[in-house]
Amino acid sequence: MSFAIQHDPAGHRFETRVDGARCLLEYTLSGGIMTIVHTGVPVRVGGRGIAAALVQAALDVARREGWGVVPACSYAAAWMDRHPEYADLCRS
Repeated sequence: MSFAIQHDPAGHRFETRVDGARCLLEYTLSGGIMTIVHTGVPVRVGGRGIAAALVQAALDVARREGWGVVPACSYAAAWMDRHPEYADLCRS
């Protein structure tokens, strides 16, 4: 399933709406390091891979921009553990 994920660089977040529910990933950026601090998907739209899509979108931008990533959010950390193709980005 694909989602229309928007990156809001000024707001330091990635977001999408699914069935009217706002789903987001929030991060900080300092010294070329993206720290993923929160991934939120409302329960009523959970279980569809939305959080995974948000994390992947964030990591794809980090790779494109040359940023390292600290997955401070437990979901993002677990996702990165399951996807070794993104291990080169990890700075935790």
